[in-house]
Amino acid sequence: MKKRNRIIRTLIAGLAAMAMVAPLAACGVDNAYTTNTVDALPDPAYTLSADKPAWQSDTSKDNTLTWYVNADWWNKSFGQDLITKKIKEDLNVDIKFVTGDDTKLNTYFAGGDLPDVITVFDSTSRVAKAAKNWSYPLQDLAAKYDPYFMKVAKKETLDWFKLSDGKTHGYPSYSNTSEDYKSGMIHTSQAFVIRKDVLAAIGDQDFTTPEGFIAGMKAIKEKFPDLVPFGFNDFSGGNSSLDTVLQNMLGVPTLSKDGTFYDRQMDDDYLTWLKTLRQVHEDGNISDDSFADDGDTFKEKESTGKYATMLVTGFVGQSAPLQQWASTDPDGQYVAIDGIRSTKGRKPTLSETGLSGWTVSYITKQCKNPAKAIQIFTYLLSDYGEMLVNYGIEGKTYTTNADGTVSWTSEANKIRLNDSEKWQKEYRMGEFVLFGHDRYKALNKDSFADAIKQFQEHNQQYLTPQYEIENIAPDAGTLEARSYSAITTKWSSTLVSLIRAGSDKQFDKIVDQYKTFLKNNDIDAINKVRNEKIKANEKLLGE
Repeated sequence: MKKRNRIIRTLIAGLAAMAMVAPLAACGVDNAYTTNTVDALPDPAYTLSADKPAWQSDTSKDNTLTWYVNADWWNKSFGQDLITKKIKEDLNVDIKFVTGDDTKLNTYFAGGDLPDVITVFDSTSRVAKAAKNWSYPLQDLAAKYDPYFMKVAKKETLDWFKLSDGKTHGYPSYSNTSEDYKSGMIHTSQAFVIRKDVLAAIGDQDFTTPEGFIAGMKAIKEKFPDLVPFGFNDFSGGNSSLDTVLQNMLGVPTLSKDGTFYDRQMDDDYLTWLKTLRQVHEDGNISDDSFADDGDTFKEKESTGKYATMLVTGFVGQSAPLQQWASTDPDGQYVAIDGIRSTKGRKPTLSETGLSGWTVSYITKQCKNPAKAIQIFTYLLSDYGEMLVNYGIEGKTYTTNADGTVSWTSEANKIRLNDSEKWQKEYRMGEFVLFGHDRYKALNKDSFADAIKQFQEHNQQYLTPQYEIENIAPDAGTLEARSYSAITTKWSSTLVSLIRAGSDKQFDKIVDQYKTFLKNNDIDAINKVRNEKIKANEKLLGE
């Protein structure tokens, strides 16, 4: 017990390590390469068409591009597997991938020698914000070399990524437009789940109200003393699922009635539920280990059904342990149910990736072959390219059904199920994701593990975008950013302390201390920045 408490105290004291990562220094990005323009580039040697992608008309050979991806884990091979071999053949291009971290990216800019294409993972970084200085506008490249790009690029995404020059320089992967949210082809990955055998054994319990939740956890503990009644995502990568996800479950507003920033963490409904979790912890139905477990430990407990219930986020990434448990004990498989609901009658607003997406790729002003580069962007964004990277070659690895869905061929499915190494190395299915999108995964029922399909279906009705509050944190390097970092760190430790508080009175005291901390760290100045960015977001959205 003493050791466990030491671990938790260390966690709370050391949560400063989870503050925002230091921004890119990005030497040279502000003034680099501003004289290079699309107008000065050579004309294409093929006929342009708005109705035909340029790669189908371009007969040039021996094209080579260097593509830097700001992630050491990216698979640098090209042309060896089924997917990239087809890309190489269709586009007559050889891509040399280079990987690294922020230090290597900064070195490129400091040295003034950029690769042809650059992919970063933060659309708010200094590098991304200064992209008009070092990368070509995609609209201009499309007009000169590949008008078909404008057919496959999403207007809402292009508008969202416009810079001060009114042009879009980078295009993201996994950018979900309002059309995507309405389509039913993307899914939430947030859910309150319970083991089926537990649900059957505890009788009629109402997990939607604070009182019912507390009672339900006690009922679980009584019948399943070896289980942890309530689990949640680990704290090692952020505030687990007890921060934004819990707020989404409660439908906590993102904006105040006047359209300004709303502090979701201080919402009465949210604090009521945190106080509920405090009582659950006091009753012994939240394990202190949950605050110290890392991601691997959390998944290990999922794989053995250790938790009776969980509030989970990112469950697609937890498919393996969830499926392992479902296969081990089908009667104990987790199912999503209604739980943790607003005391004010609000509906859940479960959100996924917004317009900002994940990776963002740019064609630099030092690109040796910008015509071929924009062709690659068009190719990978097209239905043809998306189907290739997700499912391979039609007739060889997949077939299209009458309803538009797809199925693996028997040969491909046999390899997928029985030879994971070959599937990854020789086929590379679903891995080449620099322009990926979840809507294509929905075309194949086997894209998701059986263990999570019910989760997705149960909560699909609550999927809600939160575009207005994307990327509203203060810019790196500002006084507000430093204060924001301190507040972010303070909230991480405060959240743990609130749930572990010894009484409701102590809980209220911790909340008051946090509010004082906000004032002392100039929260008004931070909120001013947030409100300015909210207005800018609304302008981009045409609101």
